[in-house]
Amino acid sequence: MNHHLRRSVEGWPAETNVDVISKERPRLKDEQRSPALPVCLLVALVSIWLAAACAGAQQATPSGAQAQPGAPSGGGIIDVFDRGGLYMWPLLACAVAGLAVIAERLYTLQRARINTRKLMSAIVTELRERGVEGAKEICLNTRGPIAAILHAGLSKVDHGPAAVEKAIENSGAVELAFLSRGLPILASVISIGPLLGFLGTVSGMINAFQHIAAADHASARIVARGISEALITTMAGLTIAVPAQIAYNYFLARIDGFVVEMEETSVELLDTLAEMRPRR
Repeated sequence: MNHHLRRSVEGWPAETNVDVISKERPRLKDEQRSPALPVCLLVALVSIWLAAACAGAQQATPSGAQAQPGAPSGGGIIDVFDRGGLYMWPLLACAVAGLAVIAERLYTLQRARINTRKLMSAIVTELRERGVEGAKEICLNTRGPIAAILHAGLSKVDHGPAAVEKAIENSGAVELAFLSRGLPILASVISIGPLLGFLGTVSGMINAFQHIAAADHASARIVARGISEALITTMAGLTIAVPAQIAYNYFLARIDGFVVEMEETSVELLDTLAEMRPRR
């Protein structure tokens, strides 16, 4: 963002107090950073618990019904989870954390989206008609990172172009960090999930071969059962990592879009201020 901003302020007379550090734009009451991640975490836990409860209810034998001899055991979520072994618990934690982050980021990024062209048109109109205070008021009443960086820049107009540029850069860094919040957790889930799955598979294979060694007659059924149960954790790890990777790439694309819009609007703001300045 620095290259575009610096190119836009060339030839704009500088003033004093250029090293003033900008503060983040005050946010509206409905835009305060609520504990969305803990709420999404609770929702994810409840969703998984309800899914497991429904699967358990489907596995239950109806009253008065008798299980047929030799019938295969239930293949629902709870049964698969139990057969996966100890490593299914950290995999479950990864699934809950990933689901919570995805839900929270979807909500946050959707709320941060605004009509940039409409906002800039309103700000330019206010700058020409009512001045800086009118434009700042529009930014204060608009949610999202773009309005935040524009408000930061407008707040330093009296300190010269370098201070405006610095304020926009500082505010842009703050807003970019806010947009990226939670993504390191999602990246960890993507990396750790398959590794836990492979670790569970190795542990399961060791147990399977121990059972084969302890058996008097090693049959193909014993070998197949041990291997299938050992591979459950690998399947679980990949099942967690693939959707998390898709969501992660989607969030990065959305954030890149916000960065481009922030650069374009900040350059347009600086150009507008440069055009208006000689008239003062």
